Amino acid sequence: MGKKKSNQKKKQTVVDDDDDWDAILAAETANDAPAPAPAPAPVKEPEPPKTGETEDGAVDAAAAFLAAQGLGGNEPSGGGGGGKKKKKKKKAGGGGGGASESGGGGKVSARGKLVAERLRKQREEEERIRAAEEAERQRIAEIEAAEEAERKRIEEEKERKKQKQREKIEQQKKDGTYMTKAQKAKAKLAAQRLEAMKAAGMLPTEAMEKNGQTQKSRPVYGRKSKKEREEELRKKAEEEARKKAEEEAAKAAEEEDSIADNWEDDVADNWDDSSEEGGSGDDRFAALDAKLEAVALENEEVDLIEIEKKKEQERLRQLGIERERRELAEAERNAKLTAEMEETRLRELQAAKLKEEGKKRREAQEKVNLAARSRDNLRCPIVVIMGHVDTGKTKLLDKIRHTNVQEGEAGGITQQIGATYFEKKTLEHQTSKLNETENFTFEVPGMLVIDTPGHESFTNLRSRGSSLCDVAILVVDLMHGLEQQTIESLTMLKNRGTPFVVALNKIDRCYAWKTCPDTPIRDALKVQEEGTVGEFRSRAANAKLQLQEQGINSNIYWEMGDEDWTNSDFVPLVPTSAISGEGVQDILMLLCQIAQRKLWKQLMWCANLQATVLEVKAIDGLGMTVDVLVVNGYLREGDRVALCTLDGPVITEIRGLLTPPPSREMRIKSEYIHHKEIKGALGVKLIGNNLEKVMAGTSVMVVGPEDEEEDIKAEVMSDLTNLQDKLSVDKKGVMVQASTLGALEALLQFLREETQPPIPVSAIGIGTIHKRDVTKISIMNEKGCPEFATILAFDVDINREATEHASEVGVRIFTAEIIYHLFDQFTRFMEDLTERRREEAAAVAVFPSIVKILPQHIFNAKDPIIVGMEVVEGILKVGTPLCIPAKDYLHIGKVISIESNGKEQNTARKGASIAVKIVNESNPTITYGRQFDATHSLYSTLSRASIDALKLNFKDKLENEDWRLVVKMKKVFGIL
Repeated sequence: MGKKKSNQKKKQTVVDDDDDWDAILAAETANDAPAPAPAPAPVKEPEPPKTGETEDGAVDAAAAFLAAQGLGGNEPSGGGGGGKKKKKKKKAGGGGGGASESGGGGKVSARGKLVAERLRKQREEEERIRAAEEAERQRIAEIEAAEEAERKRIEEEKERKKQKQREKIEQQKKDGTYMTKAQKAKAKLAAQRLEAMKAAGMLPTEAMEKNGQTQKSRPVYGRKSKKEREEELRKKAEEEARKKAEEEAAKAAEEEDSIADNWEDDVADNWDDSSEEGGSGDDRFAALDAKLEAVALENEEVDLIEIEKKKEQERLRQLGIERERRELAEAERNAKLTAEMEETRLRELQAAKLKEEGKKRREAQEKVNLAARSRDNLRCPIVVIMGHVDTGKTKLLDKIRHTNVQEGEAGGITQQIGATYFEKKTLEHQTSKLNETENFTFEVPGMLVIDTPGHESFTNLRSRGSSLCDVAILVVDLMHGLEQQTIESLTMLKNRGTPFVVALNKIDRCYAWKTCPDTPIRDALKVQEEGTVGEFRSRAANAKLQLQEQGINSNIYWEMGDEDWTNSDFVPLVPTSAISGEGVQDILMLLCQIAQRKLWKQLMWCANLQATVLEVKAIDGLGMTVDVLVVNGYLREGDRVALCTLDGPVITEIRGLLTPPPSREMRIKSEYIHHKEIKGALGVKLIGNNLEKVMAGTSVMVVGPEDEEEDIKAEVMSDLTNLQDKLSVDKKGVMVQASTLGALEALLQFLREETQPPIPVSAIGIGTIHKRDVTKISIMNEKGCPEFATILAFDVDINREATEHASEVGVRIFTAEIIYHLFDQFTRFMEDLTERRREEAAAVAVFPSIVKILPQHIFNAKDPIIVGMEVVEGILKVGTPLCIPAKDYLHIGKVISIESNGKEQNTARKGASIAVKIVNESNPTITYGRQFDATHSLYSTLSRASIDALKLNFKDKLENEDWRLVVKMKKVFGIL
């Protein structure tokens, strides 16, 4: 029993020990477990357990274990069972509520301490391991967070760069500066070539620019001012700077792209490397070999590129050498040209200076010559005979000269200006009978008379003649009085202030006139009957009255008193007869008296050359000659003279000076007298070279040894301006060919100013008509102006080949030796042509008219319609189509005939009452009273073609009122 109890006790002890060990572990676990939180709180870092608390827990657990084993010290009893036996201790301890918790700590054994120390170390190790693991986790988390932040940053940076690049590309596209990869490659290649060119010396480098050794730029010649050139250079510099900035921006973008690409490649390579670290060594060696091969290929490519670069540099260097050589040659040429230009400028300045000095010397010499004039040295007075056509001007001169020039002229009408010189002895001989009573002493060395044409077309020639004259003879037909050209000549003389004498010519036409050849007029009147003298007095009084109407006071010269002679307003009248010679002595004497009494100041001879070209004409055996009127000064054979032409001044040497015999005219073909020297005033024929284009009416000047040639040329050309206006030609017109320049001027003036409408002239010529002249004017046929394919030839010959060619190409040549006849021929031709054109246009042209039917005069209502009408407005013509606009433009028919008072007529004007026959071929059934009646007005049917035909061919047939009606009817018919 006792044994069983001890065994049971042992078993109970073992069980209790096990229970106690479990309790210790549970307590340990309870001490280690954290207290439950009443509510969720922010996660905090786990704090390590405090050492004091841990040790206290371990001690308590160890004490409880030892107490359960009975190895502990005396412990106070809990509850009320502290002083009882051991068996009751357990109960008392259990009922007392835990004496170990309330009581003080008991004494711990060594074994308990050992266990406690072991547990503590174990817990410390666990805490250390747990803290290390937590720190490692935090470190790994921080590393991962940093890597994630870096990855995000790189991605954001790449995205930002891409966005910036996209914005930049968009901006470049907007600005037009965007470049693709191919364009960038080209730009890069161009930059490399530019660097190569700089290296080859073809372009200035930066070092050269710093040292001021830039290559010399090629000079640019133009009309740009300095400011314009500076502005152009500024714009060019701005453009270059802009291009450079764009290239730099593109280069930077490329670098950014390459950096991003390289970064991505590096990342990819690193990733691949990291992924392949665990691979085999053979794979790594294979990749290394591939890289080495790629590097070798790149090196080979680099070598090829270097070779190409060197070749390109060599080529560019050669080009640079060639360009430098060309630029050097160009620079030499430019320098030479600049030197030549500078030399030319200096020469021009020198010439201008010499010209100015020559002008001053010439003007000073002219002043000296004017001061040296003397009354004892008079020149010949220049007399001009003017008047209406067929008044006897040339016949009067013939009587004075005892020649017959007029019969040598076509129709007896003067066609050119002629000059006649009378010597002093001739004047004395001609006036010998009259001078027996007058006792007049001749002081003038002679007299020079210019005969001007009387036809109105020669106004310019008369103007030229009167501008040269000192005194004039105005020839008036005693039988007709003042006529158109006489009044014109009178006006001209008044405007120029030229003194003149009126010759009442054709006195021998008075009834029962007794001829007294070459006698003074007073002696001739003494032998006439009283009736003849009365008729003369009556006709002379009429002439005086007509002159009075023109503002001219006049009287028969022998009836003028001393007061009348001193009064410059009084004009002497001299009766003459160019046939029998009565009064010729009187007019010569009177001219000399006026010259010596009134004009002696302007007749004082002066050494200054004053000469004018009268005519330019070709003479058989002499070639082209110039008729020159020398007023003052000298002309000598061998002198160099300056003449005016259309192509500029001409300098020629006088090869000969010819004059007709005294009292002979220059136009008469006779033996000329050669002179070594001519003293003015005198008419002379000048022989020289290059005289074909000399202009009549211009000055002649001698280039002396001390004169400046340029000054003389400029002075001569100053007369050309007025004449060029006369010789200007039109694009479409006829061709005018004349024997002399004076006649050509006359023709041009007549055709442009005195014909209605003016006749345009497209080409001019002087001399014989050749085939080339016909070909030149035949182009008018091609221009659609066949009426202008015409040559007006005055006093010229026509080559036979030219005549044949003219008939082939449809060119008409009108020839005449009298300008009257030439004008008449062309006028008749134009009238015939206009009439033909009007006949052709008659079918199209419709004259405007508005007519009204008279209802009481209906003769036939149908086919043909014959009714009485009144022309309300316009012109009704035969052939006019009529319609009624109010009835939708109903076509009535065409007017076949018009009758007025039983007589047929072609037209009827406004206000006329007429009978009209109308036929409508397209609608014969139209009837008066059915389709229309008298309440409707009838209009002529107008169209755009009919209006154009009226404007082109019948413009002069319509009055202003008719044209206003055309405008009104255009609105009715809706014509634009």
